[in-house]
Amino acid sequence: MRVVVALGGNALVKRGETPDAGLQRANVDRAVRALAPLAEQHELIVTHGNGPQVGVLALESQNDGRLTRPYPLDTIGAETQGMIGYWLLQALQNALPGRQVMAMVNQTLVSAVDPAFQNPTKFVGQVYDREEAERLAERYAWTVRRDGDRWRRVVPSPKPQRVIEIRLIRELVRAGTVVVCAGGGGIPVFRNDVGRLEGVEAVIDKDLTASVLAETLDADALLILTDVPNVMRHHGTDREEAIAHTTPFELRGERFPDGSMGPKVAAVTGFVERTGDMAAIGLLDDCVDILAGKAGTIVTPNATWPLESTL
Repeated sequence: MRVVVALGGNALVKRGETPDAGLQRANVDRAVRALAPLAEQHELIVTHGNGPQVGVLALESQNDGRLTRPYPLDTIGAETQGMIGYWLLQALQNALPGRQVMAMVNQTLVSAVDPAFQNPTKFVGQVYDREEAERLAERYAWTVRRDGDRWRRVVPSPKPQRVIEIRLIRELVRAGTVVVCAGGGGIPVFRNDVGRLEGVEAVIDKDLTASVLAETLDADALLILTDVPNVMRHHGTDREEAIAHTTPFELRGERFPDGSMGPKVAAVTGFVERTGDMAAIGLLDDCVDILAGKAGTIVTPNATWPLESTL
C-alpha cells in the first residue's frame, strides 16, 4: 500500500515540553521507531507539523537587532522544513538500513484570491499586552487580535491547492524511496501577475496539505497521527464517546473545535470523499494497528476496514 502519514506537533514537542533540539530529536527517534514497521511493509510518505518551531525561529528573528524587520513566515517555514527534515531523514536512515530516504523542502500553491487573505485567523508567535501588540502591528504591518486576555499576531491560512514538487515526489516513491515532504503544510506560494512563484506571509494547515498530497499521489491510506487515540462523538458533552469506524457523512454531522480536531476531520473526510480510500486519526504509537483496522478512528465510504483486497 501507499501510505501518507501526517505527524502532529506532539511527535516533536510534547505538551508542556520546552522546544530544545535534544528533546525534539529524542521525540523524532521515538516517532520513527513507531513508523519503521510501516516503511518495511508499505510505500511511505511522511509530513509533519512545525508550529512550535516556527514560533521559536520567528521570535529569534523578531528579537535580532541587526534586522530591519523579521524574516517572513514563508522563509521561516522553509527553515523549519530543513531542520525537521534533517532530523527525520537521519532517524529513518538509521532505522531502515539499506532503504533510500529523502527529505525535501516543498512549496505549496495557494490562490492569490483566497478569502483567507482578507480575514487572517491563524494565531502565530507569542502573546503580548494590547499596547505592545499594537506597537508591533504598526511597526511590521501585522494584523493582531485578542487571544484570551492577551493579544497575538494573526496571519492568513489559505487552502492548499497543490504541492509544487509533486511530480518529483511521485518518482521518488515509485523508486522505493521513503519521502519526508510538505512539512508544516508546505511553504505558501502563489503565482503573480506574470506567472512566477512568490512566497506569501501565511500558514497552511498541514493536515489539509497532507490530504491534498495523499490524493495527488494516489495513496491508499492517509493517517493523521496525533496525541489522542480517537475522534470523540458528541465532543465536549457528557455523552462523549470514542468513534472507531465511521463514514465522512457521519463525521460531518458532528462538530469539532476549529483549532484542533476540526482541520483533521476535514482532511480525512475530504480525502475519503474524493478518493473512496481509507483515512484515519489516532495515536502515533498505534499506527500499525490503525492501518490494520484495530485502533484509531477509521474513515471509509462504508465504515468497513480492512477490505479483503488489503488483507
